[in-house]
Amino acid sequence: MTTPTTPCAATTCTRTLLDTELTTGQTLCSPCVDVMGVWLRELPLQVTVLKGSRQRETTGARTGGRTVHRTAPLPGRADVLNLLGPAAWTDHITDPHGDARADQHGQLPIAGVLIPWIRIITEERRWNPPVSLAPEDLALWLAQPKPLAWASRRPWSGDMRDELHALMRTVRSTTSLRPRRRPVPQPCPRCEDLELVATDHQLYVECNACQGLFTREELALAARITAAALDAGAA
Repeated sequence: MTTPTTPCAATTCTRTLLDTELTTGQTLCSPCVDVMGVWLRELPLQVTVLKGSRQRETTGARTGGRTVHRTAPLPGRADVLNLLGPAAWTDHITDPHGDARADQHGQLPIAGVLIPWIRIITEERRWNPPVSLAPEDLALWLAQPKPLAWASRRPWSGDMRDELHALMRTVRSTTSLRPRRRPVPQPCPRCEDLELVATDHQLYVECNACQGLFTREELALAARITAAALDAGAA
């Protein structure tokens, strides 16, 4: 008899939900919830970089302390301006069939991606929305534990995770600013391969060989168990 498994709601995730996650009503696995928080807390830094990248580089010569442009200044970078563009709280329409948002085409501004998810959470939970519609403020509001925990139990949580994933890929591609990935010099507790990788700001260390996810505490415990076994064998 096979044990039934429930897949994580995110189409970009291959994990199945644990019993503890099913008990709390999650439709999204805990690693996906964690990585959404990582992305959202990263966005204010990315916005700062985007704001400094709005203008294209221009060439010119300095004369007497002034820059003399040989050509007219180039227009701002369209990709950056699109991401930093404004979005109104009421510009987004809820699908009559219950979808969190209607179909939209083209790259939305960061604010345009975040506002619909904040709206549906605040309307369902009757929470106060953020006072600012600046993209960094929207991201930090959505990164709070309560909104993320609530979203992880909703039927649309997978859509939210996938959309944030696509947004972060676009933002990181535009800024060329990505979290560092560093090898962890320790065997994987599951498969024993030396394929553990830690990524900046993420709760879990991932094994590239077996796709296992481990907290730092779990790795420390595994290291102590291995050391104790080696000491016992040498005795």
